[in-house]
Amino acid sequence: MKILLIVFILLTSISLLSKVNASMPVSDKVVNAIEEVKRIDVIRFAKKLLGIPYLFASSNPVNGFDCSGFVNYVFKKFKINLPRASGEIGDLSDGLKPEDFKVGDVLVFYGFKDKTHIGHVGIICEAAGMKSRFIHSSSGNAHGVTISELGSEMYTRRFCKCINVIN
Repeated sequence: MKILLIVFILLTSISLLSKVNASMPVSDKVVNAIEEVKRIDVIRFAKKLLGIPYLFASSNPVNGFDCSGFVNYVFKKFKINLPRASGEIGDLSDGLKPEDFKVGDVLVFYGFKDKTHIGHVGIICEAAGMKSRFIHSSSGNAHGVTISELGSEMYTRRFCKCINVIN
């Protein structure tokens, strides 16, 4: 019975998606598909860097990364040039609504001690609004490239905004 229900839900979802896609111009479908592949590729590449140690003011995977060095390095691989400093990354655009967060978007945080200046950045690897998970280079307990939860107290209270840098 459960299997039949799951099959019914899947078929209904596929039918609805095909109707939505049918109304979309072909050029928009291609652009959306390319963007989704790029977002997934960004995360695949970023995850290959898990465990690289934290090193202040570094964007070199051999030595280590600070947070903005990691974000900068990952996006540069995909020919997306971002500023080197987290504060400048935060200045790139207005924030997105949590329901619009996507894999590959950049999370911007205030500093650990200073709630008036940008002090940290990371990349969403699992989009779920304010419960998203993100990959970043942490100077905290992980002391390197790790995956954390935006919904944790540490990051929710420091959250500034989420921006889309993949167009």
